[in-house]
Amino acid sequence: MLAEIKGLNEECGVFGIWGHPNASQVTYYGLHSLQHRGQEGTGIVVSDGEKLQGLKGEGLVTEVFQEGALDDMTGNAAVGHVRYATAGGGGYENVQPLLFHSQSGSLALAHNGNLVNANALKHHLERQGSIFQTSSDTEVLAHLIKRNGFSTLKDSVKNALTMLKGAYAFVIMTETEMMVALDPHGLRPLSLGKIGDAYCVASETCAFDIVGAEYIRDIEPGELVIINDEGLTSERFSISSGCSMCTMEYVYFSRPDSNINGINVHSARKRMGIQLAKEAPIEADVVTGVPDSSISSAIGYAESSGIPYELGLIKNRYVGRTFIQPSQSLREQGVKMKLSPVRGVVEGKRVVMVDDSIVRGTTSKRIVNMLKEAGAKEVHVCISSPPIKNPCFYGIDTSSREELIASSHSVEEMREIIGADSLTFLSVEGVLDAVGRNDASENRGQCLACFTGKYPTEIYPDTLHPYEKELVR
Repeated sequence: MLAEIKGLNEECGVFGIWGHPNASQVTYYGLHSLQHRGQEGTGIVVSDGEKLQGLKGEGLVTEVFQEGALDDMTGNAAVGHVRYATAGGGGYENVQPLLFHSQSGSLALAHNGNLVNANALKHHLERQGSIFQTSSDTEVLAHLIKRNGFSTLKDSVKNALTMLKGAYAFVIMTETEMMVALDPHGLRPLSLGKIGDAYCVASETCAFDIVGAEYIRDIEPGELVIINDEGLTSERFSISSGCSMCTMEYVYFSRPDSNINGINVHSARKRMGIQLAKEAPIEADVVTGVPDSSISSAIGYAESSGIPYELGLIKNRYVGRTFIQPSQSLREQGVKMKLSPVRGVVEGKRVVMVDDSIVRGTTSKRIVNMLKEAGAKEVHVCISSPPIKNPCFYGIDTSSREELIASSHSVEEMREIIGADSLTFLSVEGVLDAVGRNDASENRGQCLACFTGKYPTEIYPDTLHPYEKELVR
């Protein structure tokens, strides 16, 4: 839905390519397709085989890389990044890829995810003399690589990666090679593709479609892929702990035309809507989805229930980001600028409003109110995921239960707060069935921590909001 208003944001997206004569331009298009994963900053670092050259800035891909900006960024390899600031906050210095220079060569780093032991590692490294130039957890890996003392970069990278805890999909580039790594739990999506003889990697497969790449496979948990002019090799830096892909990638974050671990996102969301209609049958006149991530689920709900699907809510695609929101009244006006009810569709109707999630409840309340102001007789809110009761420490900006309405309110209390005539959430089993991962294993192939409170990794006390320290063990 409208991420910057809703308060549910993914940290970032990464793209890398090796062996293409127009590497920086291809990376630009790849990042453009990943823009939904981060809108606060973007950057590209390119290698010509002898040096690394970077360009980055705060803003959207089209704002930072205006016409002619990449003309001098020549080389056959590049790594790019789009960022939404969670760990470390915003600011130009935290925009990635991070670029480091030393006497032994240069190093560029791009990272999707969040390291739960970053603070502990920073304290350890600072005691050994490291001086950090950013507040980003990504920089920790660069210091670990340089301080390892192994004879080869590959061994230094592998050793450094074993010290990291949490969610990470890294793209690491030097003048002569690119390394790609996914954490042992596989919490974040990362895929491998090919354009002719050039290899590329991306957070989502939708980037491959944009740049004309052929999807090869997903990077495996605990895998390190090395790409250079000799080709591609793969090694393990850690034994896989089993796939624990973030379920919210299917529910909300990823583009519907992406495939994650072989599962199409649109199809998964549609199945969520179908399952939701089975779990929450409602007598109504019309089904509508909250643009954009809820549309697929709303279509599935309508198809299963037999209730007609209509465009009851329209998203204004020309507003852009809302920077100035100094008061509550202006923030509410921001919702109306970005989302409008269609009176001719909802007036006098019993409306099923399908949404992907409820975080704080404020946006849901405003949308329900807008629909009723437009004449809806009833508004039944159906959420195509379970209640989000627990914070995420892996790269989504819900760091405290205080921010989450479901952590302290029952479903009936939430219904009263948002003003809906009914409120229903999809079950955990329903989500797992929809993404085809409801097997007998403990984590069932998915990270469900925001729903269940069962985290796939250890959570370090210094990563917690003060409110959380007594609640997470």
